Amino acid sequence: MTAGLAPSLVSGWLNTLRSAGAAYSAVAGTYAQLHTGDPGAAGTASVSVGSATRNSFTFTASTSGSALTLSGTPAAWTNGGTSETLTHISVWTAASGGTFLFSAALTASKAWAAADTFELSAFSASLSPQSS
Repeated sequence: MTAGLAPSLVSGWLNTLRSAGAAYSAVAGTYAQLHTGDPGAAGTASVSVGSATRNSFTFTASTSGSALTLSGTPAAWTNGGTSETLTHISVWTAASGGTFLFSAALTASKAWAAADTFELSAFSASLSPQSS
Protein backbone atom coordinates (compact mmCIF):
# COMPACT_ATOMS: atom_id res chain seq x y z
CA MET A 1 0.00 0.00 0.00
CA THR A 2 1.20 3.45 -0.77
CA ALA A 3 0.42 5.84 2.08
CA GLY A 4 -3.33 6.29 2.38
CA LEU A 5 -6.53 5.51 4.25
CA ALA A 6 -7.05 2.27 6.17
CA PRO A 7 -9.67 -0.01 4.56
CA SER A 8 -11.67 -0.10 7.83
CA LEU A 9 -11.90 3.71 7.87
CA VAL A 10 -13.06 3.86 4.24
CA SER A 11 -15.69 1.14 4.81
CA GLY A 12 -16.94 2.93 7.92
CA TRP A 13 -17.34 6.22 6.05
CA LEU A 14 -18.97 4.60 3.01
CA ASN A 15 -21.41 2.62 5.15
CA THR A 16 -22.72 5.86 6.68
CA LEU A 17 -24.06 6.71 3.19
CA ARG A 18 -26.31 3.63 3.11
CA SER A 19 -29.87 4.19 4.25
CA ALA A 20 -29.55 1.14 6.50
CA GLY A 21 -25.89 1.77 7.33
CA ALA A 22 -24.54 2.50 10.77
CA ALA A 23 -23.08 5.94 11.38
CA TYR A 24 -19.28 6.03 11.69
CA SER A 25 -18.33 7.09 15.21
CA ALA A 26 -15.96 9.98 15.76
CA VAL A 27 -12.54 8.90 16.98
CA ALA A 28 -11.73 9.77 20.59
CA GLY A 29 -8.17 10.85 19.78
CA THR A 30 -5.50 10.87 17.11
CA TYR A 31 -1.90 9.75 17.60
CA ALA A 32 1.00 9.91 15.13
CA GLN A 33 3.81 7.35 14.90
CA LEU A 34 7.09 7.71 12.96
CA HIS A 35 8.22 5.33 10.21
CA THR A 36 11.33 4.74 8.11
CA GLY A 37 9.32 3.47 5.13
CA ASP A 38 5.73 3.01 3.98
CA PRO A 39 3.74 1.74 7.01
CA GLY A 40 1.73 -0.65 4.81
CA ALA A 41 -1.96 -1.53 4.91
CA ALA A 42 -1.90 -2.26 8.66
CA GLY A 43 0.25 0.74 9.60
CA THR A 44 2.80 -1.51 11.30
CA ALA A 45 5.68 -1.79 8.80
CA SER A 46 8.93 0.16 9.12
CA VAL A 47 8.24 1.58 12.60
CA SER A 48 11.03 3.92 13.74
CA VAL A 49 13.55 2.16 15.97
CA GLY A 50 14.60 5.52 17.42
CA SER A 51 11.09 6.15 18.78
CA ALA A 52 8.07 3.87 18.54
CA THR A 53 6.09 6.37 20.65
CA ARG A 54 2.77 7.67 19.33
CA ASN A 55 2.25 11.36 20.10
CA SER A 56 -1.22 12.84 20.46
CA PHE A 57 -2.39 15.64 18.17
CA THR A 58 -5.64 17.33 17.17
CA PHE A 59 -7.06 18.77 13.96
CA THR A 60 -8.97 22.02 13.52
CA ALA A 61 -12.59 21.62 12.39
CA SER A 62 -13.33 21.43 8.68
CA THR A 63 -15.90 23.88 7.33
CA SER A 64 -17.28 24.10 3.80
CA GLY A 65 -15.11 21.17 2.71
CA SER A 66 -11.84 22.72 3.89
CA ALA A 67 -8.88 20.55 4.85
CA LEU A 68 -8.22 19.52 8.43
CA THR A 69 -5.01 21.11 9.75
CA LEU A 70 -3.03 20.72 12.95
CA SER A 71 -4.45 22.50 15.96
CA GLY A 72 -1.25 23.36 17.83
CA THR A 73 1.96 21.38 17.66
CA PRO A 74 2.18 17.87 19.09
CA ALA A 75 5.01 16.92 21.42
CA ALA A 76 8.35 16.38 19.72
CA TRP A 77 9.83 12.89 19.44
CA THR A 78 13.36 12.29 20.75
CA ASN A 79 15.51 9.67 19.04
CA GLY A 80 16.40 7.04 21.62
CA GLY A 81 19.74 6.03 20.15
CA THR A 82 19.77 4.98 16.49
CA SER A 83 20.46 6.87 13.28
CA GLU A 84 17.80 6.40 10.61
CA THR A 85 15.81 8.28 7.98
CA LEU A 86 12.17 9.14 8.66
CA THR A 87 9.87 8.99 5.62
CA HIS A 88 6.26 8.47 6.82
CA ILE A 89 3.83 8.76 9.70
CA SER A 90 0.89 6.57 10.62
CA VAL A 91 -2.17 7.85 12.48
CA TRP A 92 -3.94 5.80 15.15
CA THR A 93 -6.85 6.12 17.60
CA ALA A 94 -4.73 5.37 20.70
CA ALA A 95 -1.23 5.78 22.14
CA SER A 96 -0.87 1.98 22.00
CA GLY A 97 -3.09 -0.61 20.38
CA GLY A 98 -6.06 1.22 18.92
CA THR A 99 -7.14 1.34 15.29
CA PHE A 100 -4.94 2.33 12.36
CA LEU A 101 -6.62 5.21 10.49
CA PHE A 102 -4.22 6.27 7.73
CA SER A 103 -0.61 6.96 6.80
CA ALA A 104 1.12 9.77 4.97
CA ALA A 105 4.54 10.36 3.46
CA LEU A 106 6.56 13.26 4.84
CA THR A 107 7.06 16.13 2.39
CA ALA A 108 10.78 15.33 2.53
CA SER A 109 12.61 12.49 4.25
CA LYS A 110 14.45 13.47 7.41
CA ALA A 111 17.81 12.11 8.56
CA TRP A 112 17.40 11.48 12.27
CA ALA A 113 20.50 10.84 14.41
CA ALA A 114 20.69 9.61 17.99
CA ALA A 115 19.41 12.21 20.51
CA ASP A 116 17.86 14.38 17.74
CA THR A 117 14.27 15.56 18.05
CA PHE A 118 11.57 15.55 15.39
CA GLU A 119 8.55 17.83 15.44
CA LEU A 120 5.44 17.55 13.29
CA SER A 121 4.93 21.26 12.67
CA ALA A 122 2.43 21.12 9.79
CA PHE A 123 -0.05 18.46 8.71
CA SER A 124 -3.30 18.64 6.76
CA ALA A 125 -5.82 16.12 5.49
CA SER A 126 -8.45 16.64 2.81
CA LEU A 127 -10.76 14.65 0.56
CA SER A 128 -11.18 15.53 -3.09
CA PRO A 129 -12.55 16.12 -5.60
CA GLN A 130 -15.42 18.19 -4.25
CA SER A 131 -18.25 19.59 -6.30
CA SER A 132 -18.30 23.34 -6.66
